[in-house]
Amino acid sequence: MHAIGIDIGGTKIAGALVDDDGTIIRADRQPSPATDPGQIEDVVVAMVTALAEGEDVTGVGVAAAGFIDAAGSTVYYAPNINWRNEPFKDKLEARLPFPVVIENDANAAGWAEFRFGAGRDATDMVMLTIGTGVGGAVVADGTLLRGGFGSGGELGHLRLVPGGLPCGCGAHGCLEQYGSGRALLRIAGELADAGGIGLPLAAARDASGTLTGAEVGRLIMEGDQGAVSALRQLGAALGQAAASLGAVLDPQLFVIGGGVADAGDLLLDPIRQAYLEHLPARGYHPEARFAIAELVNDAGVVGAADLARVHAAKRLSPASH
Repeated sequence: MHAIGIDIGGTKIAGALVDDDGTIIRADRQPSPATDPGQIEDVVVAMVTALAEGEDVTGVGVAAAGFIDAAGSTVYYAPNINWRNEPFKDKLEARLPFPVVIENDANAAGWAEFRFGAGRDATDMVMLTIGTGVGGAVVADGTLLRGGFGSGGELGHLRLVPGGLPCGCGAHGCLEQYGSGRALLRIAGELADAGGIGLPLAAARDASGTLTGAEVGRLIMEGDQGAVSALRQLGAALGQAAASLGAVLDPQLFVIGGGVADAGDLLLDPIRQAYLEHLPARGYHPEARFAIAELVNDAGVVGAADLARVHAAKRLSPASH
């Protein structure tokens, strides 16, 4: 049976009808009215109704950035959407003929990679999504780790530098401040200010008035020393964090996604190096592999749809009654 996945972001809402092999049958995309929860609900209901027309649908999974309760029902807080303790599952189920589950967007993307992408041959996997911030997802023994309150896997807020840079979460020194796309721009800007290998970065900044991710990415692909150095610093932070995560979770595989992952091995190489440098008891146990995510922009909707299928199977299993 097919399932529907919806991925709600601050600027767009994506939806797809997905089969049980993770293949998208049909898709839709609409602007996100992020400041109006009622309009978001209307857009999602209309999108699901259109995607489901003429199909046998087992359920709907909705992925959104934010803290979701353990039941997959209530959005405690969403940073880019005006949701506070929003009972989104109940609201949607009151208007749709399908069961609904709500999931954190990074968890949904990580689950998609585990089921259909780079992690499909693993049982234990950690995904780090490197975008404006750092998202995370953990799969342990084939099960998505949510934690006791539903907010597990917030890997971007692992403390990396005690007393370090302030983070939007209220803490200091989080991985997100050293391993995100925003951090890459900050490091590149510091190199531009210092001159030397940073001169091409400074020239790119002067030409456009600001240093953009696209410009830094272009310079990385061209092999510019300053841009590659900034990327290696970013990778070192991610690799150090991966070693700490490895000590707790012992994954077989780390999957790296998000826009910065377009750099491929230029990013993976410093991550692997720092991971090995910081890995406890190195040489005395197996070491995790590192891979770039495969599903890219489709991961959110594919993962959300498959999680809806998982929840439907649990409801129907005898053990659940």
